[in-house]
Amino acid sequence: MKIAVLNGSPKKGNTSAMIDAFAEGAKEAGHEVELLHVGRMKIAGCLACEYCHGKGEGACVQKDDMEKVMAAYKSADMIVWASPVYYFAMTAQISAAIQRVYAIGKPVAKKAALFLSAESPLSFDGAIATYKSIVGYTEIADAGIFLAAGAENQSDAKMAELRNFGKSL
Repeated sequence: MKIAVLNGSPKKGNTSAMIDAFAEGAKEAGHEVELLHVGRMKIAGCLACEYCHGKGEGACVQKDDMEKVMAAYKSADMIVWASPVYYFAMTAQISAAIQRVYAIGKPVAKKAALFLSAESPLSFDGAIATYKSIVGYTEIADAGIFLAAGAENQSDAKMAELRNFGKSL
């Protein structure tokens, strides 16, 4: 299975640790994992110009790093959205990468998962609601939501949970 992981964090930290543990398990199980650091890419927000649905035939009028991400969306069997939670939501960077998928309609992926890290366990609800709306609309199967808050971040137990999830796919 080909898995595309979109890391919405602009820095290396708790979200990266979650991804690394998952990728280790997934690769051990024989899966191909492509990591895209969307938190460090130049991805503009959707312009709602509708070029993609007219002249563009699914291609966005904007020429930025989203072209790399779009290739992953088009070829992945599974998408993992991973993000720290900034003020009750996924980062602006990963949100732009998610919203720009509008150009192709629905990703071809059959499964999706969400990894979120935060300091407070009370801050996840907005990001989870967004994820559930996305998988519901796109009809992608929810493979799981994995949360790490406070001391759970980078804990041995959380890393083992994510590694095991990767192995189980």
